[in-house]
Amino acid sequence: MASATVNGLAIGYEVLGERGRPWVLTPGGRDGRDTPGLRELAAALAERGNRVLIWDRPNTGESDVCFTGASESAMQADVLAGLLAHLDMAPAVIAGGSGGSRVSLLAAARHREAAAALAVWWISGGVFGLLSIANHYCGASVRAAWQGGMEAVAALPEWAGVIERNPANRRRFLETDPAEFIATLERWMAAYCPRDGELVPGLPDADASALVLPALVLRSGASDIHHRRETSEHVAKLLPNARLAEPPWGDTEWHERQAARTAGTAPGLFVRWPLLAPMLHEWAADVLPAS
Repeated sequence: MASATVNGLAIGYEVLGERGRPWVLTPGGRDGRDTPGLRELAAALAERGNRVLIWDRPNTGESDVCFTGASESAMQADVLAGLLAHLDMAPAVIAGGSGGSRVSLLAAARHREAAAALAVWWISGGVFGLLSIANHYCGASVRAAWQGGMEAVAALPEWAGVIERNPANRRRFLETDPAEFIATLERWMAAYCPRDGELVPGLPDADASALVLPALVLRSGASDIHHRRETSEHVAKLLPNARLAEPPWGDTEWHERQAARTAGTAPGLFVRWPLLAPMLHEWAADVLPAS
């Protein structure tokens, strides 16, 4: 794997395409750069003359685990900006979906020099959606650390991939103080609590309104309780130069992908992301100077 040291962490990454407009794509969940659909989207953009970075966020794939920062998304956003600078790919079109949309928004807001434009879809929102992911990302680890220490955390199925692909991560878990770990993950959980004036966790609405870069926001499905339609519409209103657009799939896309993954008929939630390539490329060509 290609690896860079950013903020003291080993970060796995890959760049597709040799020249052209720089892009970075970030998936959701704790999925790494090999999650089905992500590489295919990157390849489709590269075929259109772009240079596209896909990467393993800290706590995903082959990258180091890291338990610092106000929130997991903020920590990952800071690493993303550092990685773009390290690779001389800033400013880039920063794009992502679900958890990747949150990391993308935070990276653009916290590091203006890193972003030329911003494209986001499946933005998590709503009381149920935000509290669900707080528990999903952190709940089992907090309980395991409380009851069995860091050995129990390292044994959780949700961390098996990062330990298998980066065996040194097991040592990092075991060297972490359980009390500090619990405090960090409870802080990360609290970051998801809905609050006035902060539609996206960690991004005050005032900061979003100051993001004057070109932005593309894809409208979420009305059926999606995790990525609420009104959240996508409100984010588009907050961003001064945003374009709100319909995605290249139907209203029930998220549910269909979840059902297919559960049934074992499709490998992941992001397998149809390559459908975004024409829209993303044409939008960037329309709003940005020629690269």
